[in-house]
Amino acid sequence: MNTQHVVVMGVSGSGKTTVASGIAVATDFTFAEADEYHPESNVTKMAAGEPLTDSDRWPWLAELATWMSTRAAEGVSTVMACSALRRSYRDVLRAGPPSVDFILVDGSAEVIRRRMGAREGHYMPVTLLDSQIATLEPLEADESGLVLDVAQAPDELTRQAVAWLRSH
Repeated sequence: MNTQHVVVMGVSGSGKTTVASGIAVATDFTFAEADEYHPESNVTKMAAGEPLTDSDRWPWLAELATWMSTRAAEGVSTVMACSALRRSYRDVLRAGPPSVDFILVDGSAEVIRRRMGAREGHYMPVTLLDSQIATLEPLEADESGLVLDVAQAPDELTRQAVAWLRSH
């Protein structure tokens, strides 16, 4: 059975969780929030305003790839909200299931900063946004993906993503 695996990516505050959960509702794909798979040590670092290092990320990314691969083996399609900021991180995610599509929610730092300031109960401080923007590597031509404009309403972003996934 063919399955589809989608990673909605972008910096913290871009709306990737909102878009990914909207895709899950529209497609009946199994949803995962990658942040929930971080070990406590990573969460503690981020909450303290410390950016994660690659050595912090590799085991976490491998676990996410395994999660998608396991769902693929079960015949279940997935959608995940995950920053996936660097090409090398996306390469690890792609190593799990047979194929992965990426949807990048990208745009103005000011729009994202405003959204981050308005949300409650999230451990990622606004102060880490600039380091995330500096880390973000755009999707490359050989990566299956779609780029969405963060300035659009979440419902519109979800609609565009679902339309692309269905046509893809």
